[in-house]
Amino acid sequence: MALLAQIEDNALVQSLDLGGAGLRVAVKDCIDISGAVSACGSKALQSSAPARQHADVVAAAVASDCKIIGKTNMHELAFGMTGVNNTFGTPVNPRWPDLIPGGSSSGSAVATAAGLCDFAVGTDTGGSVRQPAICCGLFGIKPTFGRISRAGCHPAKSSLDCVGVFARNAQMLTQAMCAIDPTFAPSTVSSAFRLARVKCDPDKAIGDMLIYAIMDGLPDAGYISLPFLEEAFDAGMTIMAAEAAVAYGHLVDAGAPLGADIQHRLEKARSITSAQINAAEKLRDQFTTAVDSALTQFDALITPALPQLPPSLRQAKDPATVLPLTKFLRPFNLSGHPAIVLPILTVPDGLPAGIQIIGRKGDDARLCAIAEWMAKTLPAIHQEDF
Repeated sequence: MALLAQIEDNALVQSLDLGGAGLRVAVKDCIDISGAVSACGSKALQSSAPARQHADVVAAAVASDCKIIGKTNMHELAFGMTGVNNTFGTPVNPRWPDLIPGGSSSGSAVATAAGLCDFAVGTDTGGSVRQPAICCGLFGIKPTFGRISRAGCHPAKSSLDCVGVFARNAQMLTQAMCAIDPTFAPSTVSSAFRLARVKCDPDKAIGDMLIYAIMDGLPDAGYISLPFLEEAFDAGMTIMAAEAAVAYGHLVDAGAPLGADIQHRLEKARSITSAQINAAEKLRDQFTTAVDSALTQFDALITPALPQLPPSLRQAKDPATVLPLTKFLRPFNLSGHPAIVLPILTVPDGLPAGIQIIGRKGDDARLCAIAEWMAKTLPAIHQEDF
């Protein structure tokens, strides 16, 4: 009982009771809810004025009769991947308490995994929904860039960030998209769709397990090379950091009480040059073209979700153990394509791993349908019914 209480306390920064009597929803603390402060996981913003109106995504959920049960904790300023938060407490990974919950949407992942809500809303700038989803054994979607309105989300401007959702099974992921996107029309698929495995280099333990998992029951489309995949990770890091410096650099100038890790990252981000940004934008164009080209031949591309097992909280104190976790996630923020992660448990240890599927821009409903088909068809996919 003590662990359950700690999970609830650290996952939610504020309990709420808003909306209707439908699906229970938790909302990341960088998304405005009328009358509540959007502190973005930071002591520096804890005394900000309450939001005057709901963010568009919250308004859509309420209009769909969802019940908003609270605002969720997060890595400070959405600028980190561990989910560790020294101001509001670190959300406890419900199934693997010694492992990081993932970030930055840590509280949304934990609230969903713990059953506090039916689905949770997070944001994903470089894997911040998909990485904590896998760390906590969940499904997570980063929709097509721009599909879900970011009005009322912080920071206000981003060329990478997407509102996404967490769920404990693939069907709920589709239901969640229907609830937050009035334009979303569910789709269905049979086995007659084309999949391609992207050549990657995860740790052997992860790679061997995932090859076995996706070979069992999937149409064998073989492997393809995806040009600029590694470079897209670096370009995404550059653009994300540069945009974070624009959004929050004033907090450094004001001597605001920032966590040491965030202070360091923002100071470093402010040294990024226009030449570096221009090179990253050129790479964005090249990688986007490469993904679009691959998706003319296939309905979805498959990568591992994470290149390695999630680190423990102790191991995560070394940044070198955390940075690679978004190696296969962050590139698709750069390109803007929709991506879903599906959880798998390793054998025999039962540790968190997963698959990522990437679809055509605007084809989010079909990608959700493929995820549902895979979850029903592949024994290795781990999902829960609630």
